Amino acid sequence: MRTPMLRTSLTVMLSALSSLALAAPFAYVPNEKSGTVSVIDTANDTVTRTLTVSERPRGIAIAPDGSRLYLTNSPTEALIVVDLASGKPVDSWKLGDSPEGLYISRDGKLLAAAVEEDNSVALLEAATGKTLAHIKVEGENPEHAVFSPDGKWLYASAEDAEQVDVIDVAAMKQVGHIPVAKRPRGIGFTPDGSRAYVACELADTVFAIDVASHSVIAKIPAGKFSNGITVSPDGKRVYVSNGKDATVMAIDTASNTVVGTVPVGKRPWNMAITPDGAKLYVANGRSDSVTVIDTASLKAIKDIPVGSFPWGVVIQ
Repeated sequence: MRTPMLRTSLTVMLSALSSLALAAPFAYVPNEKSGTVSVIDTANDTVTRTLTVSERPRGIAIAPDGSRLYLTNSPTEALIVVDLASGKPVDSWKLGDSPEGLYISRDGKLLAAAVEEDNSVALLEAATGKTLAHIKVEGENPEHAVFSPDGKWLYASAEDAEQVDVIDVAAMKQVGHIPVAKRPRGIGFTPDGSRAYVACELADTVFAIDVASHSVIAKIPAGKFSNGITVSPDGKRVYVSNGKDATVMAIDTASNTVVGTVPVGKRPWNMAITPDGAKLYVANGRSDSVTVIDTASLKAIKDIPVGSFPWGVVIQ
């Protein structure tokens, strides 16, 4: 009797492991006005869960192991920690007045939050919420503070600035800035960390930056109110959302030229791409939807209704 039971148990275990291995990643979308996070199964592009997380979630990051979501919440000036197994908030860590973009280091150890009214970037331990520093930046009303892949740098953008502020993570201070154009918004690094791309909203331009020298090497014309930036996993393309045009453009990083434009919903904002680079998910802030783009054909393949005022997307 033991042998058939053992075989049955092994079959069930292998089947479960196989299902987990084949499970598509999930896209998490903070809905600023609804106070929720929509969870999208990227295998079938449907919302499978809606998490009630906070009053006004904006910035979002996810632990590398997929166990936790981290969100900024403006009304309580806090970072909200959500346990994904239960779907419930389990902690709240103070940040400062009007926190926006939130990013996690590749190793999952550090969180960086842009705190608008404080003109600072808050650096925290992801495991404990311990505040390591409030790093003052030159740009007023910082919105994004993005880690380089090696975790050495944070590049910070601000609404009232014409520069990208450079933060040395180990020293926990700003060590320089890179002149760009008015209102830098989204920032993305290539996977090898050699370049960063920054969208400047009021200049309708994407700036390519050489990270080694912290200097601009190309200016790429984009659409009106260019803001969100996402880089493909292979580093061959950069995607920029254009808020006023309701489009997303694809930029070839070899030539730093636009190779395609895709219509999406109203006021496209922040975005994320699947780990295989096959699909791009775009938060449409004024359409209450997420547009799914097939990156091979550069065509929109689905619009997914979510909550009110989606701010961005993370995928894990």
